[in-house]
Amino acid sequence: MAARTGVIYQTQGGGYGCIPYEQEGYLLPFYVPGADAGLNDLFVGALKGCGSRRLDWPRSLLDRLRGEVADLHIWGAANQDDVHPAPLALDESRLAETDEAWVPVLTPDGPGYLVRQNSD
Repeated sequence: MAARTGVIYQTQGGGYGCIPYEQEGYLLPFYVPGADAGLNDLFVGALKGCGSRRLDWPRSLLDRLRGEVADLHIWGAANQDDVHPAPLALDESRLAETDEAWVPVLTPDGPGYLVRQNSD
């Protein structure tokens, strides 16, 4: 989650391009094994592990990415009670930033990135 915390999180994306990414904020971890299996299949399978930064997303892959992100929900959002998990949404205003391990999302707490295990 993007926020002024003084803590910088870093990850590597871009498939074999090994592009470094970073964001100041805080981490909301997922505790659901296999929750990113669909994203893994998209980035490693369909995009062949080559990353996707500045990709001109074909409609079918963009729809798939939207769906995979929407299937993920977070617990512990500050702007909502914990009775139900909050859904994520792909932040399409930042679509050009999307990469295998760096997906811009919108949450009830605001903008952030879905950071996942790098495929290489």
